[in-house]
Amino acid sequence: MKIKFNQSVSGNIVCAFLGIVLMGFTLQSKEVKSDEAQNVPVYGNWKNFTKADGLPGNKTYAVHADGDRVLVGTHEGLAVYENGDWTTYTTEDGLSHNGVIAIDVNEITGDVWLGTMGGLTRWSGGSFEIYTQMNSGMPNDLIYSVVCDGKDVWIATGGGAGKLDTYTGVWEIFTEENAPMHEPWTYSVCAGGDKIFISAWGGGVVEYNKKTKRFRDYVDPDGNMEIDLFPDDGVVHDITTGGAWSNGILWVATYFGLSRYDGVHWKGYFDHDSGLASNFINYVYAKGDVAYVCTDQGLSITDGETWITYKKNENDTNGKAIITKGEDKSEKSFSPSISHNFILGVDVQNDIIWVATSSGLSRGERMNK
Repeated sequence: MKIKFNQSVSGNIVCAFLGIVLMGFTLQSKEVKSDEAQNVPVYGNWKNFTKADGLPGNKTYAVHADGDRVLVGTHEGLAVYENGDWTTYTTEDGLSHNGVIAIDVNEITGDVWLGTMGGLTRWSGGSFEIYTQMNSGMPNDLIYSVVCDGKDVWIATGGGAGKLDTYTGVWEIFTEENAPMHEPWTYSVCAGGDKIFISAWGGGVVEYNKKTKRFRDYVDPDGNMEIDLFPDDGVVHDITTGGAWSNGILWVATYFGLSRYDGVHWKGYFDHDSGLASNFINYVYAKGDVAYVCTDQGLSITDGETWITYKKNENDTNGKAIITKGEDKSEKSFSPSISHNFILGVDVQNDIIWVATSSGLSRGERMNK
């Protein structure tokens, strides 16, 4: 197999590509032409960051690229990478909790919103403001997900989903009492079009229409907890852990596989019938037509047809990318690779990918354009 790059690729990229070859780029099986993978980015030149490089801790939960800076949620606080240096913020600086699980930035105000293990924190103008269940009326202090949608901030918590109107300061809370949820435990919230999608434990995906203020739920039609009895009949499982919306496509993460919904048809993906690294999915992010799937066995990137999965070797810092398209599969090796296979977060800005893992943060550069 060989990877063919566009003729207009820059000289720098050509040099970088040759560098990868010299470092051990291995071509093992059937040829994968450039047009077969051009819609799915291939990343290399990995650089890893740990506590030794300036992170407050190696366990990283979330990452958000925000212009010239990168915000990283760790178990030991918020780390900010800017101009080659790391700065850490903790409860001593004003965070509600050092365990920062989720990050989003309001495009209107530039405010940074942090979901933590002990409340919600807004970082604005250099000051931190804390929101808790006790001082604001939000649903729960354990926040798994936060997303800014205009003036509103949505959160997914261990006690339901919540929406904060930042103009009025009023919270709305959504649980099994007023929404089609199995129980109040929610894992993720994302915005798409005129809708909000809530990933609810045992309740599939709950869609909230912002215009009509009505809910609609998407659950596994076959209701089987062990297998997906009837393929592509709906979301693959009711225990959903994440959602991402882009280009009119909703990607849904579960602990039992991945789903794709185009508004009409559902498609399910599993580790045994696609290039998905594992059915145990912690988080999903989407940009354009591509989904970035964070699993307990590596990072998978796909457009639904071509899959590129990144895995680290168990006993050294090297690893590989597994390219799968239909029945064709090939591998290429990297040195170094991503820092760990348990992936918890990812973000992409221009041609740079940032990957949060349970043991360090990884930065990769796109090799195909």
